[in-house]
Amino acid sequence: MDVFACGRCDAVLTAPVAEVALPVRAHQTYGHDMLPALMEPGTYAVDPEPSGLPWRRWEEIGAEAAEARGVYAPVHALSYGPPGEIVLAPGDTRGTVFIPGRLDGYCLGIDGRDGLNLACARCGSFVATRVDDCACWQTVWLSPRAVHRLPAGGPAQLPADWSVVTDRRRDEGRDTPPVDQLGAWSPHWEAAAGAALAHLLAASAGAPLVLPRGLVTDLFGPTLDRLLAAAPPRPPGPAAPRRVVVAGPELPPPERGDSLALVPRHPHTGRTWQPPEPVTAVPLEADVWAQLAFPRERLAVPVTGGLPAGVLRDDPPPLHPHRLFEPDRRVFLHTLARLPAVRRPGLRAIYDHARFTPYGPVV
Repeated sequence: MDVFACGRCDAVLTAPVAEVALPVRAHQTYGHDMLPALMEPGTYAVDPEPSGLPWRRWEEIGAEAAEARGVYAPVHALSYGPPGEIVLAPGDTRGTVFIPGRLDGYCLGIDGRDGLNLACARCGSFVATRVDDCACWQTVWLSPRAVHRLPAGGPAQLPADWSVVTDRRRDEGRDTPPVDQLGAWSPHWEAAAGAALAHLLAASAGAPLVLPRGLVTDLFGPTLDRLLAAAPPRPPGPAAPRRVVVAGPELPPPERGDSLALVPRHPHTGRTWQPPEPVTAVPLEADVWAQLAFPRERLAVPVTGGLPAGVLRDDPPPLHPHRLFEPDRRVFLHTLARLPAVRRPGLRAIYDHARFTPYGPVV
């Protein structure tokens, strides 16, 4: 466990927190609703990319300089701020105060557009940015230039084995369901699918994809059809399709003929579970993967009398979405721009099409 302290006066600014992988939805914006905290209580993550002011447009940077930073396709702008911002839940901060005049936002809160907006309560140093506007995940981003990390005792790190992923199927309360009570798809699922879709297209090398029936097809099928239609025609001749499966710990190994596998990304280490060769791994956020790998069936039972352990009532009925699923476009583009495969002509055409012609609702 760690705490973060002010770099100027050493005042402790956080509760004890443990490091986990940065969620793929860290910079997602979604709709006009108030979203919950990005990070679970007692955790933090580090963003390896530069963030914050100043920003430079793509035209100023150029492709060569952008590739040196790991960005392989045009983006609107790149940050030239410091790398290594630390994100944690607002409830895990201590000893900070708001900075007057730096609290602007888009709608119902503050969105960090003015830069650092939290100061150390002891010495007044600018130390962090609070984000709590609508469409944004609730976060506090500590500036790596203004704070330093100190050991806080307790476990050195969270478990790194795969039991933390597979155990989720036995703890339904920790799941984020794909559809909410009002029939809207979860922004968490849309972001996870957006990142996985970028890796799926990069790994497919332009070959046709065969998806398993069920929720995997619901998540990726319609959008894949539209994006692949934007790719240039393939050279003449038959193209061997590549079959996609869900694979991972405690699942049977992929069968002969399977070539791409949706596998979990460890929530603590960020490590991708590796299937046996020659199957290629396509990383997916662990909690979403667990619900694809170990789906739960709602069993219809009488509403009167006792219920056996593990059986769900038949009221309210299962939730159904009011529209087709669309992976988050911005997360998809952000991820794909950082994969070297996007330099292939076919995939670059898909990237440009998605960038300028949204394949679904822009949220």
